Amino acid sequence: MTLSKSKSEPGNWPELKWTDWQRTAETLHMWTQIVGKTRLALSPLQAHWWNVPLYVSARGLSTSAMPYEGEFLEIEFDFVSHDLRFRLSSGAVMSTPLRPQSVADFFTEYRRSLSALGVSVHLYPVPVELKAPIPFAEDHEHSSYDPEAAHRFWRVLMSADRVFQEFSSRFIGKISPVHFFWGSFDLAVTRFSGRRAPPKEGADRVMREAYSHEVISAGFWPGNGGFGEAAFYCYAAPVPPGMESERIQPPSAAYNPELGEYILKYDDLRAEQSPDDALMSFLQSTYEAGAKLAKWDRASLER
Repeated sequence: MTLSKSKSEPGNWPELKWTDWQRTAETLHMWTQIVGKTRLALSPLQAHWWNVPLYVSARGLSTSAMPYEGEFLEIEFDFVSHDLRFRLSSGAVMSTPLRPQSVADFFTEYRRSLSALGVSVHLYPVPVELKAPIPFAEDHEHSSYDPEAAHRFWRVLMSADRVFQEFSSRFIGKISPVHFFWGSFDLAVTRFSGRRAPPKEGADRVMREAYSHEVISAGFWPGNGGFGEAAFYCYAAPVPPGMESERIQPPSAAYNPELGEYILKYDDLRAEQSPDDALMSFLQSTYEAGAKLAKWDRASLER
């Protein structure tokens, strides 16, 4: 398949209208949860659940190398050739095509592929972070896959990852990798002040671990979760008073009081003369707003 790029698309920031690919995105969300749960099962627990995300790769989204019985296993969504690729350090390889099929059929095929490779792993069979989760084996509702849309999504993730990594290089305190959380279906990078955070009232085990320390987190979601538009975000936890009054860049970005986050819509970013520079301005200005209000020790945390 050959993809053509519209002249209206600025560089590596292709159009990504949620309404155009929502059904594919919702199906892909479930598929990434299945693969992500494999990483959760095989990787030792790390702080803030850093052992569970996927990573943007040169061809899609990858688990990275996971330990399995003295070997390494890697599983990758390839959004160039549109395959799900399995690789073992023993030399065994396998791939299955990414194509329109139900989550239930994908789950069956996925487990069959693991079995053919001699990999046995218990996966919790229900998706997480959803209002009405359908067990994978029963989900015949989500069954769409538009290869061009998936490719565009990956190209956006690639460009965002590149800018996020540059942004990360400016911080010498504790900072997360740039990683893709399959539960919330977003790419994120998180900075830490070094101070413990007060316990979040009503938080479950996952949230208690994720927000055990003060953070300022930035990321990108494609429009899921009810927002309905692709957007970049930034938030602080705990939320310091006054964030809604801080001036941030670019001017098209704004504080969303319903979400309690700064938001830069993806379409507004694409309209900028330099989307890379505009995104960096958003990341830097929102971090500075949160760090100032929360009284972080910036002199010891920043390069």
